[in-house]
Amino acid sequence: MKVQDGSRREFLKGTAAVAGAAMAAGLILPKAYAAGNDLIRIGLIGCGGRGSGAANQALSVPNSNVKLVAVADAFEDKVNGALSALQKKHADKIDVPPERRFSGLDAYQKVLEHCDLVILATPPGFRPIHFEAAVAAGKHVFMEKPVCVDSWGARKVIEAAKVADGKKLKVVCGLQRHYQNVYLETLKALKDGVVGDIVSGQVYWNGNGIWYRDRKDGMTEMQFQVNNWYHFNWLCGDHICEQHVHNLDVANWFLGANPISACGMGGRVDKTRNTEIFDHHYVEYQYPNGVVINSQCRQIAGTKSDVSEHFHGTKGILHIGRAVDYKGNVLWKYEGKDNPDPYQVEHNFLQNAVREDKAVNNAYYTVDSTFTAILGRSATYTGTEQKWADLLKAEYRTYPEVVNWDAPTPTKPGADGRYAVPIPGQYKLPIKA
Repeated sequence: MKVQDGSRREFLKGTAAVAGAAMAAGLILPKAYAAGNDLIRIGLIGCGGRGSGAANQALSVPNSNVKLVAVADAFEDKVNGALSALQKKHADKIDVPPERRFSGLDAYQKVLEHCDLVILATPPGFRPIHFEAAVAAGKHVFMEKPVCVDSWGARKVIEAAKVADGKKLKVVCGLQRHYQNVYLETLKALKDGVVGDIVSGQVYWNGNGIWYRDRKDGMTEMQFQVNNWYHFNWLCGDHICEQHVHNLDVANWFLGANPISACGMGGRVDKTRNTEIFDHHYVEYQYPNGVVINSQCRQIAGTKSDVSEHFHGTKGILHIGRAVDYKGNVLWKYEGKDNPDPYQVEHNFLQNAVREDKAVNNAYYTVDSTFTAILGRSATYTGTEQKWADLLKAEYRTYPEVVNWDAPTPTKPGADGRYAVPIPGQYKLPIKA
């Protein structure tokens, strides 16, 4: 699962350096080989807000000859809505006739028949099978985070990533901080020793409530859950995976390591929504060399918002873009004035890698960071210590064996129509012996 420490550090160092250079250059793409000519045919799987946004960015890469040629979503109205919005911005880059507009739970397979590069932006529970299928079909991939929700999915993603390497496919993932100048420069300052050795840190994604979609008449349970995916763990992995993965990723990235174990607490205080996910998590992650990272994420209306990362070193405190000593004196400050949108930069970088045949595979660190969130969620749900090595090899799978609109769902409502929320101390992970 984990890339060997030395090679991982070199990989991250190389990625950071290339990404930084790419941002500074603005990635003005030269005419180069792509799918037999200079056109990259793009497919979109998942037409929600993030999928539509990623497609917009893919079509906005400077000097890159691209067309959106096929689109899929579980729901037909999402397909039509995304295309309508994209047409307004990129009419000359949209070539999606009705016969290449697909809907349903198997629609992803049909998109892969028509594209060179595919955007995977469905609910993350689907990501392992979609990524596996895209790689098997020989497609370059942009996929959103998180990339799995359980141990089974994590192992599937890492195996697909290895196959992608063998096929020289390019894979970029939506942990956009890796393509953001202020993070790259802060990491450089850390490596230069500005705060000494890290001994602890705090990472946060604390915010207000999240959307909820009521059940529509005639929906099967599977349709309701897929449409309301954020509230079911087999689809989203809880908000510690869906959102907080960004901050946990920064911790892994800056430390150059994955956690050994996690303990934590959490629960649900807002009873107004019928959901099985927690609305708050607190996790203490133990890393190598005794480093402890304290993690908080929250979705409760009326509470303080904080999305940030901070690291305490032997010489001072590192914030993103600034370092101070323990008396408050500034040790370093980011002075960069060139700050392109990292959401755009990652697509610039991917298409350049395709055209120039440059190796890039973000799946490795993205699955590490996603599994860090899964480890934390497992700790808060059960109220017990969870160890990385044990959980990764466990037969922990939430994804159902059969997925169609009439298939049974892994989570079912009780007699009162409500979904059970895990109770720490009583909840057991669904791990097969």
